[in-house]
Amino acid sequence: MLQNIYLSVYNEISNVGGSIVAKDIGRARKVLVDSLAPMGDQMYVCMNTTDNLELVDVMKAQFNDTKKIGAQNLDGYVSRSLGFNFMENTHMPTHTTGTDDGTGDYLVNQASVAEGASSITVDTGAGTWAVGDIFTFDDVKDVHPETKVTRPGLKRFVVTAATGTSATTISFSPAMYATGARQNVSAMPAENAPLRKRESDESTAIGNAADYLLSLAYHRDAFTFATADLQMPRADVWKAREVMDGISMRVVSGWDVVNDAEPVRIDILYGYKTLRPEWACRLGFN
Repeated sequence: MLQNIYLSVYNEISNVGGSIVAKDIGRARKVLVDSLAPMGDQMYVCMNTTDNLELVDVMKAQFNDTKKIGAQNLDGYVSRSLGFNFMENTHMPTHTTGTDDGTGDYLVNQASVAEGASSITVDTGAGTWAVGDIFTFDDVKDVHPETKVTRPGLKRFVVTAATGTSATTISFSPAMYATGARQNVSAMPAENAPLRKRESDESTAIGNAADYLLSLAYHRDAFTFATADLQMPRADVWKAREVMDGISMRVVSGWDVVNDAEPVRIDILYGYKTLRPEWACRLGFN
C-alpha cells in the first residue's frame, strides 16, 4: 500500500541527496496546518529507516523531556515529538523521477488551461514524466483554503499519468481552480509558463531520473482503509469470521483426502484511498 499511496500526495519537503533534520519535520507540520488539518495527536510520520537514523542522531541533543529522550536512545527510534507520532517502516518507497531535467523544458500551451483542469497541453519538451513526479508552474501560487488569500509559496502538483519523451499532455492532481469556492491557485498558468520539477526550496532542480527515499507525514484522516465481510461458504466445513479494529477476516478449513492434509485459508477483502491529499506531505531525502 505504501508503495502506491504516496503517488497521490502532491506536497513535499525535500532535499534530494541530503539528510533530514528536525526543521524539516516542522516544515511538514506547517504544510498540514496550513491545509487546515486538525491539530492534536492524530498527526503521524511514517519514516524509512535511514530518515529514522538521521533524525534520532539530530534530536539526541535537543531539549526535551528526559524520559522521552532516554527512551529514544534506548529504543533507537523517535516516538512522539514536534507535533507528530513517529513510526519506522522498512517498506517505505524510493521514488524515481522521469527523465525531465527539472529546469522547465516543457511549456504551457495556455489555450488548454480551463477552470477545473487536471491535464494540460504543453509545448513538447525533451524528457519523460513519471507518476508521482511533483512540479510547479511559474507564478501559480497556493491560496488559503478558506479565505483564498494568496500565499508566498508556489502550488505543487503531482503527475498522475506517465508520459513518454516529447509529451504533449501532462495529467496531474489536484485539479486547478482560480475562482470560486474551490479556488486553490492564485491564477492559471500563463502562456509558455514552464513546468519545473524542483525541490521544496523552489529553486533546486530535481534532475533526470533522480531517485530518493521517501517518508510520509500525514493526518490520520488523509487516507482511509476498509475491509468487507466475505461470503461464508455453504459447504459443511469449519469456517469463521472475526472483525477486529475494523478489519474483517474470514478463515475456512477443509480436508484434502488425497494428500491427507487439512489446508486452512485466510482471506481479507480490502481497499484503500486517499481522501484528503492536502493533509499529507512527502519527505524526500537521502
